Amino acid sequence: MSSHYQKPTKAGGFPSLQATFTHVLRSQQTKQNLKNLLRVNQTDGFDCPGCAWGDNKQGAFQFCENGAKAVAWESTGKGVGREFFSQYSVRQLAKQTDYWLEYQGRLTEPMRFNAVTDHYEPVTWSEAFSIIATKLNSLSRPDQVEFYTSGRASNEASYLYQLFGRLYGTNNFPDCSNMCHEASGVALTKSIGIGKGTVVLEDFDAAEAIFVFGQNPGTNHPRMMNTLRKAAKQGCKIVTFNNLKEVALEKFASPQNPIELLTPAATTISHLYLTPKLGGDMAAARGMAKFIIEQRPDKIDHDFIQQHSAFFEDYQHKVKHTSWDKIEQQSGLTKAQIIQAATLFSNSKTVISCWAMGLTQHKHSVDIISEVINLHLLCGQIGKKGAGLCPVRGHSNVQGNRTMGINEKPSADFIDKLDNYFATTLPRLAGHNVVEALKALHSKQSKVLICLGGNLAAAAPDTDFTYQAMRNAELNVQISTKLNRSHLQVTHDALILPCLGRTELDQQVSGIQKITVEDTFSMVHASTGMTDPVSEQCLSEIDIVAQMAHATFSHLNHSHTNQSHAGNKLNWLALRDDYSLIRNLIENTITGFNDFNQRIEQPAGFYLGNSAAELVWNTSNQLAQFNPSELPDSVIADCSSNAQTTQSSAEHPILLLQSLRSHDQYNTTIYGMDDRYRGIKGKRNVLFMNQQDAVQLNLVEDQLIDIQSIANDNIVRKVSGFSVVFYDIPRGNIAAYYPETNPLVSINSVGVGSSTPTSKSIPVIITPSNKQVINVALV
Repeated sequence: MSSHYQKPTKAGGFPSLQATFTHVLRSQQTKQNLKNLLRVNQTDGFDCPGCAWGDNKQGAFQFCENGAKAVAWESTGKGVGREFFSQYSVRQLAKQTDYWLEYQGRLTEPMRFNAVTDHYEPVTWSEAFSIIATKLNSLSRPDQVEFYTSGRASNEASYLYQLFGRLYGTNNFPDCSNMCHEASGVALTKSIGIGKGTVVLEDFDAAEAIFVFGQNPGTNHPRMMNTLRKAAKQGCKIVTFNNLKEVALEKFASPQNPIELLTPAATTISHLYLTPKLGGDMAAARGMAKFIIEQRPDKIDHDFIQQHSAFFEDYQHKVKHTSWDKIEQQSGLTKAQIIQAATLFSNSKTVISCWAMGLTQHKHSVDIISEVINLHLLCGQIGKKGAGLCPVRGHSNVQGNRTMGINEKPSADFIDKLDNYFATTLPRLAGHNVVEALKALHSKQSKVLICLGGNLAAAAPDTDFTYQAMRNAELNVQISTKLNRSHLQVTHDALILPCLGRTELDQQVSGIQKITVEDTFSMVHASTGMTDPVSEQCLSEIDIVAQMAHATFSHLNHSHTNQSHAGNKLNWLALRDDYSLIRNLIENTITGFNDFNQRIEQPAGFYLGNSAAELVWNTSNQLAQFNPSELPDSVIADCSSNAQTTQSSAEHPILLLQSLRSHDQYNTTIYGMDDRYRGIKGKRNVLFMNQQDAVQLNLVEDQLIDIQSIANDNIVRKVSGFSVVFYDIPRGNIAAYYPETNPLVSINSVGVGSSTPTSKSIPVIITPSNKQVINVALV
């Protein structure tokens, strides 16, 4: 049976509206979720639990298709409690798909893993906190604990969590940023002195050109599509660099526009759409700079460069000595295509560049992003209305988590402020990022894993390695809304602690609580859930963190340390009872949060500001830095020493694989088995490839193949039974969904300077498969 149907000619429109209501009906809380959708991203409503795109406060509907899926996924009438866990052992659950696990419903009571019976069994909250406190008190060193955080956690929960961990004595804060936008923060901080984007939502109305690099907003940030549509209709030139031809960046029909909703009409989004090779974006940007420097020097903003930057001469020298042959070979684009993009960039008075994980998950991602920044410095396209840099963050508060201190490498200034306010001495040595945390667990140097949200088992690379690392934890604590793969990587002691979702009413002693989030534009705004909690046994994330800390510090063995005294002195339960007290702590210890409790009462929240947007450069020499790096010799790690490369031949050439999301997916959450925008129906084990590559390999569409990756450690990493799908993608490049292809990414294959897994540049060999087709039925 074919794995695909007709690929649409436009994104959005009536099918988007249809999919929205299908998921609302499937939630078994149709009436409640229709009300919820009217409250998403609204003043006195709740922040969408999906992406971090900024809110436009005008209009009654402020949600997109995938936002509606996220709401329906979270606010469901189905529950998972003791009866469910008595029916299924962990071994049985591990055989189920990720979709099946999460579709069972919301977790409704705390559970503890029994290694003897291989079942999760009920545990009281007080017992759970006592188990955590006892284990933390038994460890010989604080850095034997890994405090993981997903991007869903609120500012208040994240702040309390990092305060708990640091007062306990560690900077081990691996988080989802380590696996997605880490390279953005590193490159931006190095170049302009702040690790955030420099634009606000209103800048898109003033941009003459918008460059979109390595991003598929139609699936991953659908609300961004209305922003791009509005810009395109106003005459803004949108230039897309994306490895795959994604329909939303070609034509988009707004579901909120009656004509585009009900007719074939749509808005053309990209004025120019270029498909570089995987990892070739740096070469493309370097080619644009080369054309401007050598052929259009009048477009260089020399006044800006002289007043605000350093190392331009070094950069200019590197650009001039980069050959067009190397630029074309590495980018996969022609000189003419690059010049066309460069002409649009240099002729525009205001330019915004956006990017996402298509740039951040490569070996040389920091240099790739730095080259985009170089372009903006070259033409003075930063620090003015309608111009600047925009890394488009994923989960709704992933940027806010970093602002709150979820960072394994905290700045000295951040720790200084905490030390001064809490009269303590916190650890300053760098802790573990995700890869380092998994290695520490794998080697049993770390003993405890606590996860504030997320699904680390499905998000992390090198699946077999990750599973074993998590199973090695002597205590695995998962604070979650739904059952997922991370709950099943257990062999010792483990706890599932069910928490409230973003949509749910959070009632504490002092009354109904608000939490806050920070979007990709550094706007901070309040969020108030309104749905009754799915279970009285579900606690807020803040409540859970506060009670963990209270139990731990009440009985801490190494209480002689300065930070332990501060942790014991802090009234954690009072912070749980009234979140405004947490915001008071944030106000007193983090820059930019003056009058925090008052400012979140503003309808659209408040802007944290951005130093680089004000032309203030918080770098070592107080200037923006050009990055004069060479183009890499190869966009992937050298595999020459690997014995597996002997398998590479004309018959089985090495191809470069990227993992990506389907349209029925957000991060690791699978909403369904379709990918409407790419024409895939009813399955996920598909491999997108150029038809000419398939012909060369004697493959036909729908044929099953196996994929084996190449690394320098001689470990066989292989996935089987993937269907070939022909797609508009450059030759030599292929694509498939994650987490299905996570097993192919070596734990040691990470970006230079970022340690981000190289999930967008995986060297692989594909061969015909003997695996039989297994149809996954929707529950």
